[in-house]
Amino acid sequence: MMSSLQTALSRLLPGGRPALPLKHISRSWVGPGRHSVALTTTAAPHVRDAMNLARAMNVVIVALIPCILIAIYNTGYQSNVLMAEAGLEAAPGWHGAIIGVLGTGYRADSIVASICHGLLIVVPVFMTALIAGGFWEAVFVRMRGGGRRGDYVLVALLFALSLPPAVPLWQVFLGMTFGIVVGKEIFGGTGKHFLNPALTGLAFLYVTYPAQMVGETAWAVHGLSGATPLQAAEQGLHTIAWTGSTWMQSFLGLVPGAIGATSTLACLIGAALLIGTRVASARIMAGMLIGMTASATLFNLFGDPANSYSALSWHWHLVLGSFAFATVFLATDPVSAPMTDTGRWVYGVMVGAFVILIRVMNATHPDGIMFAILLGNILAPLIDYAVMYANIRRRMRRNVRQ
Repeated sequence: MMSSLQTALSRLLPGGRPALPLKHISRSWVGPGRHSVALTTTAAPHVRDAMNLARAMNVVIVALIPCILIAIYNTGYQSNVLMAEAGLEAAPGWHGAIIGVLGTGYRADSIVASICHGLLIVVPVFMTALIAGGFWEAVFVRMRGGGRRGDYVLVALLFALSLPPAVPLWQVFLGMTFGIVVGKEIFGGTGKHFLNPALTGLAFLYVTYPAQMVGETAWAVHGLSGATPLQAAEQGLHTIAWTGSTWMQSFLGLVPGAIGATSTLACLIGAALLIGTRVASARIMAGMLIGMTASATLFNLFGDPANSYSALSWHWHLVLGSFAFATVFLATDPVSAPMTDTGRWVYGVMVGAFVILIRVMNATHPDGIMFAILLGNILAPLIDYAVMYANIRRRMRRNVRQ
């Protein structure tokens, strides 16, 4: 075994000799039943990198904390506002029973009341997604005899934050099941899927239960419904004003919408952390912003004046819907996005343009971000292939001239 390892190393390294004596190389098995082997050097030089898959996922979860905090507060706040408008004194079912025991009430101007009410809505959705993801992760780990990654926690969090607050819990379980099984595990699991698992589960629910996921009832709580600013924008900016939503409120995230995808400010804080740690690609984020801005401007100049979405300026598109959340946390998935730097620019610009195209041309799906990213995921391998092929052709022409 030692001689075969010596021979393999000598073939790979210049001069036919390994960089380190074999006595400094030890075999480190990762556990029984595993098939991977790690070679650990015990003498200089060393190449160190503290970032691995688990730490990268932890960084993304930390970056999501501002969105989670806004999600809890805003969900409770919007619920209390709707209850006050409808004259409802207490929430029905177990929500009302727990709030009655806590004595926090339903005042929209009370931070404590909004947080408590928001927790009762957000936590069950996340826990249902987490249980579904953990169950199927355990099933496939047992089938494959190892390789548990735990990335289902991040998928569950992204999936839950992208859902409307009134989604039934059985639909949460069903959507998460589809996202994990069909979107990830059947392709081999972590690092082998070509579609974003959270968006795959979300798309399944949108296609299967459109009335509950797209209409005004999707943003209802306790049977009380209200339109989101993005839905109201179909009738023009004046309709957004009638809902009581300003651009600043939309930027802060204090508007009806998906549970954790309403705050552009929270997403910018998360983006700063992800870019600073190089966990997410700044090229994709910048490309999506460029594509969205250019497309929105073109529609402003040459679009149909009767189409209200066509008249929306880019800074409104930025804060409406889930554009900021998807740009920072969903489009930048390192597995389903392109791997080349040029490809990431192309991918970002293309997805940003697709978002505006879907918003303007298809009012039944006014957000557009989900289908735009999934389409970008499908085209990502082709983009990388085109970039690499172009580089090869350019080098060949340069070598021929030399």
